[in-house]
Amino acid sequence: MKRGLLLVLFLLLSNPAHADWVFQKNSAGTNISFRAVHAVSAKVVWAGGSGGTCLRTIDGGQTWEKRPVPDADNLDLRGIAAFDAQTAIVMSAGEADKGQARIYRTTDGGKDWHVVFQTHEKGVFMDGLAFWDKRNGLVLGDPVDGKWYLLKTSDGGQTWQRLAPDKLPRMLPNEAAFAASNSSLLLQGKSRVWIGSGGAARARVFFSGDRGQIWRVTDTPMPSGESSGIFGLRFLDSRHGIAVGGDHKKEKEACENVITTTDGGRTWQIATSTDQLGLKESVVTLEGNRLLAIGPSGTCLSKDFGKSWQKVDLSAFHAASGIGGHCWAVGGKGVIAKWR
Repeated sequence: MKRGLLLVLFLLLSNPAHADWVFQKNSAGTNISFRAVHAVSAKVVWAGGSGGTCLRTIDGGQTWEKRPVPDADNLDLRGIAAFDAQTAIVMSAGEADKGQARIYRTTDGGKDWHVVFQTHEKGVFMDGLAFWDKRNGLVLGDPVDGKWYLLKTSDGGQTWQRLAPDKLPRMLPNEAAFAASNSSLLLQGKSRVWIGSGGAARARVFFSGDRGQIWRVTDTPMPSGESSGIFGLRFLDSRHGIAVGGDHKKEKEACENVITTTDGGRTWQIATSTDQLGLKESVVTLEGNRLLAIGPSGTCLSKDFGKSWQKVDLSAFHAASGIGGHCWAVGGKGVIAKWR
């Protein structure tokens, strides 16, 4: 066997997952930081990022088209939810009193966008956006006066109303959510919602089984502090869930960054830390209930629901979305990649 072929075989065997990300060409350039992505199907994917940038593919990533949001050059689109190739909602994360807390909606594939919500209320900072179905969804915002700032819609995002603060649990000092990956808010089924927090002395999980009317709050063993806590949540069903996190000021520092639950989030246990170590911002489900965890410190794969992890590579991503065995991830410098 020739020496060159031996070298190729050695590299493949020593890093068997190296080729699992296929990086996409897009029209956004390298100065965009993407922090939101939503895979609607194997063909249709939407992504949002800094500078009011919104992209869409309708051919599985072969081409990405700019779908610019008007008057949004100073906005960071960190939340996105789409229903098909035509209808999508994007949310900007930023200080409301500076005009950066807005929600836009399109029904023509991003040719036209309309502001469907905006507030200038001081203290409002929106973190995430998600839907149960094509009509009902939530937007999560950092606490105002000690309560989560939660918006609901029942008409597909055309109008939004704030959930009554008096029905929400009180927050800890400095407790908030991380607007890093649009995954600290998770909606599932017809009415279940989980929220993961950080920033305080304890990282907690908030759960409601009735779309936010009654809440249960649970302390978790995820390390938490000013810049650390829970960043991403994922549930296989109503009982089996996982959360990932870390410290965004120490992205590559080793930490206990995975916790799991088998009782719907009533109790949480420390699980095996990922490999690569460090901050993980999002976790998605692949076929066969495999888990893919991504973050600035690299990508890793679990085939046993977080009991062990396989290192994939050092590719840095902020957000990921998967559907039917297909997965896309986005990150800084205009990066978009597809899981092979």
